Amino acid sequence: MSILHAIILGIVEGITEFLPISSTAHLILAGRALQLADSEFVKSFEIIIQLGAILSVVVLYWKKFWRIDVLAKLVVAVIPTGIIGLTVYKAIKGYLLGNVTVVLCTLVIGGIALIVFERYQTRTDAEADFSEITYGRAFLIGLFQAIAIIPGVSRSAATIVGGSLIGVSRRTIVDFSFMLAVPTMIAASGLELVKGRSALAGNYSVLAVGFVVSFITAIIAIKSFLGYIKKHDFAAFGWYRIVLAAVYFLVFGR
Repeated sequence: MSILHAIILGIVEGITEFLPISSTAHLILAGRALQLADSEFVKSFEIIIQLGAILSVVVLYWKKFWRIDVLAKLVVAVIPTGIIGLTVYKAIKGYLLGNVTVVLCTLVIGGIALIVFERYQTRTDAEADFSEITYGRAFLIGLFQAIAIIPGVSRSAATIVGGSLIGVSRRTIVDFSFMLAVPTMIAASGLELVKGRSALAGNYSVLAVGFVVSFITAIIAIKSFLGYIKKHDFAAFGWYRIVLAAVYFLVFGR
């Protein structure tokens, strides 16, 4: 992988991490389009640079992370994801991560789910209120997030749709989803650094470039997304997922 590849993938990660379109799916498809080898380093790179995008949330939501009640709810929400993630880590990385067929299928299924969800969802313009999220709801949101272990599902889509289904307002679940990404991806990236460190040896400069680029791009993407959801719903993202899967299949095949 070259520095140019790292820059391209960093931009892709930063733009897609917080949109309900699956950053993992985009990284996998972009990697194939760039003809990158399906190596252990590429798989580890795709996981670790997500932390760069996630750290942008720390910068933008710094004050909210100091609230003890919010931190406690984030801890509760990350527990089910952590348990499920550790249980199926080897299977996911070995069989699903990098599997284009799985990605294309989940992109389409997730796209249909978003369109159907928006068809019956009532919009509200209220500001974020974390008191809506009880500890029970936080745990359920963590279970929804765990579905995103499957490449192509989208962590943000799973948590936003899941949170909305259990009664959390749109802006509240969007903000909570952003913040929940921080402990989730710190844990995932830490696990990858420990278990995949041999694959990273000698490639730290490439990894650093992807990390920094994804961080900068994600800050721009988050601000743009928050502005978008004030006036629009998520149906467009559903259609985008379906079109992306169809176009990729027609151009590159499985």
